[in-house]
Amino acid sequence: MKALVYERFGGEPRVMTVADPAPERKGVVVRVEASGVCRSDWHGWMGHDPDIALPHVPGHELAGVVEAVGADVTRWTAGDRVTVPFVSGCGACGECASGNEQVCHNQSQPGFTHWGSFAEYVSLDQADLNVVALPETMAFETAASLGCRFVTSFRAVVDQGRVGAGEFVAVHGCGGVGLSAVMIASALGARVIAVDISPDALALAKTCGAEFLLDARGGVEVAAAIAEISSGGAHVSLDALGSGVTCRNSILSLRPRGRHVQVGLLAGGEADPSLPMGVVIAKELELVGSHGMQAHRYGAMFEMIARGMLRPELLVGRTIRLDEAGAALTAMDAFGVAGVTVINQF
Repeated sequence: MKALVYERFGGEPRVMTVADPAPERKGVVVRVEASGVCRSDWHGWMGHDPDIALPHVPGHELAGVVEAVGADVTRWTAGDRVTVPFVSGCGACGECASGNEQVCHNQSQPGFTHWGSFAEYVSLDQADLNVVALPETMAFETAASLGCRFVTSFRAVVDQGRVGAGEFVAVHGCGGVGLSAVMIASALGARVIAVDISPDALALAKTCGAEFLLDARGGVEVAAAIAEISSGGAHVSLDALGSGVTCRNSILSLRPRGRHVQVGLLAGGEADPSLPMGVVIAKELELVGSHGMQAHRYGAMFEMIARGMLRPELLVGRTIRLDEAGAALTAMDAFGVAGVTVINQF
């Protein structure tokens, strides 16, 4: 099969011909029809993830068709249209038993723990637990855009942030994660404040339902501006970028007893930011993380999509060929493209 491979961290990714994968006994092989290009893939390419062994094929936001099925798989057959959470559970640990596969102790992640979906085929283990059937009406490109960004935002907003109608919700960073959070929070009836330094990203946030747009360029005091807009601070604030600045701003943006949700990955030099814990104590703030979403929660998200409350297809910024994916991957840290980039030609 053809796959995008990098042989050293930070090195040039190249399209190569490599061996086709075979399914594990409890796994499937999926023919990839679409794969999102995510900043998490960039973190992996930079060497920020200790699980990655070289050479490596990135890609974890995928949708496609089951090509081959392992001997112990009962739920899937060749030809099924599927996707998968970017965190897959082992099915044997305590977290999986409690329904929290997204924090499985022995989790697998395509594009990180094993070769991913920047390829014609990808292998997925524990398919009966982790693989998700796609609605027949959903395009593969839309399904891939759900990938890690939309589903992580869904869990962050709905399950972790517990966003309610009428609440002020601040979203710091309007890339794929942030735009997803804007759309989901708005669909729940929240009053969304979108924060970014890109006018194009803010314009897209408005189309996704943001009521207020805050351009953070030029020394703007983000927390003070949000407090003014919301008459005292956000009820829920999400760091959808993953930096020391946006994390701190998110916490400082909250009103008393507000909820901060860390969605964006903090890696490299940003991995251990200084946090205003005095404010956390004084205001009795909640700080929670959000790491993917379980396969069994996709139904709630699909229902909102079917009802027209969510339109993830609006977040697909552009589609590209596999031979263009290397350039797209290495440029992810430049934040130059609004919306989600999806590979759909292999």
